[in-house]
Amino acid sequence: MKSDAFVESGHRKTLEVIVSNQNEPGAKSLGPKASSSSQRIDSQLAETIGSVDNAPTLSLTHDSLTIDGYSRAAVQTYWRIAEMKLGFDLGAQPWDFMALPRFMVSHAHLDHIAALPAYVARRRMMKMEKPTIYLPESAVSSVDAMLKCFSRLDRGRLPCDLVPLTANQEIELSRELVVTTSATKHSIPSLGFIVWERRRKLRPEFVNLTGDQIRDIKLSGTDVTREIRIPLVAYTGDTAPEGLDNCPDMYRAKILITEMTFVAPDHRKEKIHKHGHTHLDDIVARRNDFQNEIVICGHFSTRYNDTQIKRWVDKALPDRLDGRLKLWLQ
Repeated sequence: MKSDAFVESGHRKTLEVIVSNQNEPGAKSLGPKASSSSQRIDSQLAETIGSVDNAPTLSLTHDSLTIDGYSRAAVQTYWRIAEMKLGFDLGAQPWDFMALPRFMVSHAHLDHIAALPAYVARRRMMKMEKPTIYLPESAVSSVDAMLKCFSRLDRGRLPCDLVPLTANQEIELSRELVVTTSATKHSIPSLGFIVWERRRKLRPEFVNLTGDQIRDIKLSGTDVTREIRIPLVAYTGDTAPEGLDNCPDMYRAKILITEMTFVAPDHRKEKIHKHGHTHLDDIVARRNDFQNEIVICGHFSTRYNDTQIKRWVDKALPDRLDGRLKLWLQ
């Protein structure tokens, strides 16, 4: 059963997507728990930094995770996973996103980093700890120079840690969460990210032993558990389809956030791919690859209005990937 509902307040809209298979044995309703968690986070933030509605935001709740943000090509892109205290891209910065201690930037196009100086300055103004910003290695020196320029203009410090990243790196967020990077294909150097949950599980060879036996083996210095990883959230940023194809784990993440910049049937895919973007037809061609529970597509070109986008998508994918495809439209 799927329930979609929009709630609008000023610029902010909430798309509450509660996915539940309550007729299946052992199934749980995943939406309300995450929604109440998000509300608690928002309430705490309001008490600390106030509540200012300065940028449009859509929100989706799935499996105890809240994804909110906005993405439109050449306008602005920004995302937040509140429960992970993690953001992706800074084309703008909704006021309450300020509380996030770290952002991962996919690439240095202006609609993805324009708000980076403001984010750093606002955290300083609110006497928060300096944030950590992860970004492609090739962009670090230019972003550092940009921040120094704004610091002179603003006559204020812009303290932050800029961490250079390349493909196939691993960043530890906590004991339970780790992020891996992958190369995507865009017109400038760009990266995709996967957030993994880490768990420890008893090794198969010890499963049939008693508790005392396992304890004795553990006391002898043998590790009786192994690490398993579950891909929770994947984010591609702007990319041609190669960015997905070259990292199969993107297709396995519970939630995939990707782009569908072009949807019109007459737009040339060769040119679209050359400039590092994805067409609706690319999603259709890969419909059997998506193992994700939720596929969020955004970053639509401004040459289309919302009605056109929905019409073309519904013609090409009338079932919207069995209801898993969510178009990030207001």
